[in-house]
Amino acid sequence: MTPEATRIFLRSMFDAAVGAAMPQHCVAQNLPARPKGRTIVVGTGKASAAMAQALENSWNGPLEGLIVTRYGHGVPCRHIEIVEAAHPVPDDAGAKGARRMLDMMAGLTGDDLVIALISGGGSALLSLPAEGISVEEKREVNRALLRSGAPIPAMNCVRKQPPAIQGGRPAAPADPPRAGSRRAPGAPGAGPHETCRRFRRRGGSGVSCDYRQRGRAEWRAEPSFAVAERRPKPGSH
Repeated sequence: MTPEATRIFLRSMFDAAVGAAMPQHCVAQNLPARPKGRTIVVGTGKASAAMAQALENSWNGPLEGLIVTRYGHGVPCRHIEIVEAAHPVPDDAGAKGARRMLDMMAGLTGDDLVIALISGGGSALLSLPAEGISVEEKREVNRALLRSGAPIPAMNCVRKQPPAIQGGRPAAPADPPRAGSRRAPGAPGAGPHETCRRFRRRGGSGVSCDYRQRGRAEWRAEPSFAVAERRPKPGSH
């Protein structure tokens, strides 16, 4: 095979893999059954708006929700609100969107369904600091991590500690209803923990990952990177 033929062959494989992962091709076949009550769609990440659009086009029934995606990555949706925020350093728009998302999931019942659409980038986009920590302090942590040279999994281990919504914390308001999670990894080989540390895993169809499953060991490993000492301490959760 000539070099040009090899290039064309490899590019065709790449295009086929990317095409198969596009939301319009894979969301519809992975949707849960329609509930008796309300359907709430929440999510975050650079691909989450496209996932929400694909869900709307495939869902048979009423739904509502809120997605926080990166600036420039929003797409038109009819029933799901799309909010754009900063990545990789969080801003006030992401924090406000996170608070609204938590409020939206409060008061649901066992007849309701929460669908979480999660893709890479959500660690910065859905950033609501815990009580006593400001958004600016959260920004300082993210800037220090970006300068440290730490790999993404280690950075996410630290970033999930200060927020009030990452690492499983919004699962409490979503406990009563059924919950389904659809995740799009942000890096090759990334598992649920590396994709986005948002919601607590509940059984086989939980809304993603509990920060307590791996956080303590990874937090002890974090000082091996050159991260600034002046940073918010992880809250007690």
